[in-house]
This record gives sequence, C-alpha cells and structure tokens, in this order.
Amino acid sequence: MADYAGKIGYSDMAGTDANGKPQSGFADRSNRPDKADPKALYQMPLTKEEQDIMDGKKGPELAKVMKIVVAHGNAFNAEKLVDLGGAPHSSLFTGQDYLKPIIELFQECADAGLKSYAPYTVNPRCYDLYNVENNAKDMQVIYELYGVQRDLDWVHAQLGAPDLNYRSCACYVDEVGNKPPPGTYVAWAESSAVNYGNSALGLRTNRNASGMELLCALIGKAPLFGLMTDEGRMSSWLVDVKTTEEPDWGVLGTAIGLKVVDANPFITGIDKYLGKEVTNDNMHLLKKMGSATAAAGAVGLYHVENLTPDAKQKGRDLMMEGYQTYVFDDAEQARVLANFPTEFKDRPKDPTIAIIGCPHNTYKEILDWGTNVTEAMEKRGLKTPAIPTKLLCANVVRDRLVKEHPLLVGKMTEANMRFTNMCSLSYTGMKGFSEEMFAVTNSPKTRNYYPFVHYLKDDALIETILTGKVPKGA
Repeated sequence: MADYAGKIGYSDMAGTDANGKPQSGFADRSNRPDKADPKALYQMPLTKEEQDIMDGKKGPELAKVMKIVVAHGNAFNAEKLVDLGGAPHSSLFTGQDYLKPIIELFQECADAGLKSYAPYTVNPRCYDLYNVENNAKDMQVIYELYGVQRDLDWVHAQLGAPDLNYRSCACYVDEVGNKPPPGTYVAWAESSAVNYGNSALGLRTNRNASGMELLCALIGKAPLFGLMTDEGRMSSWLVDVKTTEEPDWGVLGTAIGLKVVDANPFITGIDKYLGKEVTNDNMHLLKKMGSATAAAGAVGLYHVENLTPDAKQKGRDLMMEGYQTYVFDDAEQARVLANFPTEFKDRPKDPTIAIIGCPHNTYKEILDWGTNVTEAMEKRGLKTPAIPTKLLCANVVRDRLVKEHPLLVGKMTEANMRFTNMCSLSYTGMKGFSEEMFAVTNSPKTRNYYPFVHYLKDDALIETILTGKVPKGA
C-alpha cells in the first residue's frame, strides 16, 4: 500500500488495530461456536430448493453463488438459510483496481441474468466531480485511483441498484427509502447502516463483508447466525450514562466502541434526551452515536432502554448473565474527549474546510445546518463565512430541501455551503489532503479514521465556519 494511504488500510470490520495488532476482546459473533464437532466440517441443513440450486438446477452461476453463501454460513456454524425481506444495502462502492476480481464475479452473474431479489441501495461514490472544487492534482488522483468505477457502477445497475441520486451510506432516511420493518432479515454491508438498522430499526443483519451482501441478495437468502439470532442480540455490557447534561453523542459513541469492542451494549440514561420513539427528530443523534461505536470499535447492534425496538420489547431481559457495567459520566466524557488528537504537524495552521455528514446527513440536519449558519452570519453582518462547508447527503435529500426551502438554499449557496453526495472518508483520505487542508467536522466516524480531522461540537463548528479559527478549548 502506498505510504500516503495512511489509515485507509484500517477497517472496522477487522479484529486488528491500525498497527495490525489484535484488538483485545474481539470475537466473532457466531451464536453456535461450541456446538459443532471440531473433528468434522460443519454443514448446515438445506431445503430441497436450496440443494437444487447448489446442484446447478437453476444454472451454474447461481450454483456458485449458493456454494459461497453456504460456505460462509458453515464457517460460522449457521443454523440454516433464512429468506430475506426489505432490500439489501451494499458497501461495494470503491472503483479501485483491487476490486476487479469482485467486479468480474458480479458481471458474470449479471451476464447470466441474475438480479437482486429487490432493488437495493449502495454506498456513496468516493468522489464528486460536480460539487467539490477539484484541482488538476486532485483530478489526477481521482482518475488514477478509481479507474474501474464505471465498471462497478454498471454492474450495480444491472443487478438492480437505483440510479446514483439514491447513493448514500444512510440508506434508511425517508428520501432514499431502504427502511424495512422491525424483525426483517436483511443482508447489509456498511458498518454504520448495519449498526443503525439492527439498533434503531430492529432489523436482523450481520456485519457482512463487502460482496457477501450481494451474493445473499442474488439468492434472496442469508445464513442465520450472530446478530440475526435472539441469542446473538443479547447484551454483555450495560452502559450507564450519568452526564449532568445531554452527552456529546460522538464522544459517547466513541467511548462505547472503545470499551465494548464488538459486544452489544445496552445503554441506559439517554432516553430522557431522545424520547420513547425513534423519529426524524432524533434519528440523527442515534446515527451519530451508533456510527462512532462501529468505527471506534466493531459494534453492529446496541440497545437503548425504552427506545429501540428490541429494548422496548424485552427490556433488561436482554442482559446476559454476568454482564459488565460501564459508567459514562462527566469525568469520563472529558477523559475520552481529551484523547482525541488535535494537532497534526503537516496541515495548515487554521481550518480550511468544514465537512459535515459522515454518515450522510438527514433532511433535518441539512435544514438545521443551513438555518443555523446563515442566521449566525446575518446576526454578525457577514456576507461570507471564513471557510467553505461541504454538506454530504444523498441527492434526493438535497432535492427535498431545494423544493421546500428554495430561499434558504440560495442563502446557503451565498454562504459557500455546498451539497455533495460523495463519501467523506474517501475524500479526506485522498492523497495530499492532510497536508493541504485543515478539516473540521462534527463526525466522530471521520475523526476516528483520520485523526488529523478536528472534531468539534456543533456550536464550536459554526463559530469555526464563520471565523476560520477553532475556539479556544474546543
């Protein structure tokens, strides 16, 4: 891997840290690790229909797909295959050379006429050539790094993905529409979407590796193990939030991820801030906290007492015998936040850009950010802010704001606030970014992957956008 890639090689799907050392406490989420005979290869039972597919009675391509999915299930001692509902979500979005074998695999499936059991959503593209000012150097990096992006996008189109306007890591927002009812088995493969889907929506999916979700989509089935089972959704950690005021959701999520690693935390003390229902008014807070647990650790499911579907149904019966307790109070919040890096020797002295939306923004978020920044400018008599802002969201989310608040969007344009549907992590991970830009963000996920991006609370971020200076102590 090229030196400039830095932490881009680190994946929150792995059991190793950025230096390749094992993370303590990491374990696979198989619900039956001790029930298989270690002396014999495990084979989960198949129905006649499933066996017929394996035997090639529906074509050689689908037989290959079935063999891979079954082998995956056998590796985790899955009980059986279950039928999928809703729609898949794919994290195959980076058109880089290392994906050529996977692209060829799925092109073979497309050539055979195979399709996903339902139209599916896909993570955002890695770059945006329309709404981000790309200089000649950036353009060279983009076209060299993502040389097979067209091939990947074309495969998705053939297999059943909607057009690029629906690309988003937050596939569950109303405008994108991938939001199945609680209890639905799905195959998703984006850590923040899996985290939100399992937790806030009550879906049942494992943290699938990129590509496995589409293989499952082609047969409409997935192996039953881990987070898809009742046993695999139990909690071994009780997280007791005791801050005197509403917690910083990004710091809380980061702290939980670092503490529980890949366990399913049961979180108490925050429903008083969020209410008793998951709504469009609080989902962005759950998204922020949850994505941080998935990025700082490997959390694929959390429960919030009195709020999330599993917790409302079963309460503290979700707690495993012998569970551990983690208290998150004011002192712990301050301690975790103090460990966030704030200095980076090669970046500019002062902030040059604000990046908001990792995971992608909801409609409420872009409405609030546009309103808050433009009103703050008007109060101070500013014509333009000190630094530009990139608001990351699906195009269909942006389009709704344009339709419902055209005057505000005009003000946002004058304030150098631009919408983009790209991936924040891919953008901040571009060659030379950290040396040429000083980015500020309210995304704990972006900060986790790229510590040179400075994390700020919302009020401090607005101040920085207006003045170009990070407030003292922020």
